[in-house]
Amino acid sequence: MDSVPVHKRGFGLMFQDGQLFPHRNVARNVAYGLKGLDLNRAEVQHRVDELLEMVGLPDFADRGIANLSGGERQRVALARALAPAPRLLLLDEPLSALDRDLRERLAYDLRRVLTATDTTAIFVTHDHDEAFAIADRIAVMNAGEILQIGPPQQVWRKPRNEIVAKFLGYRWFVDTETARFALHPGSFAIIESGAEGVGFEHAGAEGDFEGFDGRVIGIAGAYRDGHLVRVATDKLGIIEVRIPGTQAPEPDTHLQLTIRTDAVGQLAP
Repeated sequence: MDSVPVHKRGFGLMFQDGQLFPHRNVARNVAYGLKGLDLNRAEVQHRVDELLEMVGLPDFADRGIANLSGGERQRVALARALAPAPRLLLLDEPLSALDRDLRERLAYDLRRVLTATDTTAIFVTHDHDEAFAIADRIAVMNAGEILQIGPPQQVWRKPRNEIVAKFLGYRWFVDTETARFALHPGSFAIIESGAEGVGFEHAGAEGDFEGFDGRVIGIAGAYRDGHLVRVATDKLGIIEVRIPGTQAPEPDTHLQLTIRTDAVGQLAP
C-alpha cells in the first residue's frame, strides 16, 4: 500500500483516546468522517443518525464533547471511524483507558457494530479477554513477529509453543506419554481438602492426568468468590490454585488435586 496515497486507501483509524474535535458537537464529529464523499446534506444527516443509533447514542447528536463520559467518547470515535464505510478499520487499543466493567461492555458492543456494518478490522490489544470477546481470528505477536494466528479457541487450547502459552497466561507445563500440556491457576481442581469449609470440586482424574498431593504454603490473592492459594507439590513444584469459597485454607493444609482436562492447553508437537 506504500504507493497508494493515504486518502485513497479506504482505511479508518480509531485511537486509544478517541481524539475527537472538542469544538464540534457529536453529530459534527461523526460527519467529519464523511468529508470528501459525494453526499448531500440529507444523506450526511441520515448516515450520522444511523451510526449514532448503532453505537447506542441516538439522542446525543447535539451534545458537546466535554459533556461525554469516556465510554461515550469512544462510541462517538467509533461512529466517526465507521462513517465513510472503510475497507479496513484499524483500532489502536481503543478501550485501554476505560475501567474494567465498561471495557467488557464496550468490547461486546464493538464486535456487534463491526459485524453489523460488515467491517474488516485489525484490533491491537494487550488484554486477552478483550481479544477473545471481539476477534474472529487472533494473532499473537512477539518482537514484531507473528508466532501464531487462528480462531480464539484454537489459539487458547492449542498454543504453538511455550512463548505463546506463557503470553496467554499459562504458567506451568507437564509432559505425559501423549502430549505436552500447559496449565494455569484455573487448570487445577481440589478433590479433597484437609480443611473444613474450603470449596472443592468433585472432579476425578481422567485421561492423561492422575491425582496428586499438595501442601498450602500461603495465599497469593483474593477474589470476590474465592482465593488464589500457593501450593507446594512434588509433581509441579510450587503452583497457584484458584479455590472457590469465602474461607481460605490455613498454611500446611493438605490438598489432593487433579488437573481439569477442560482447562488446559495442549502444545503443538
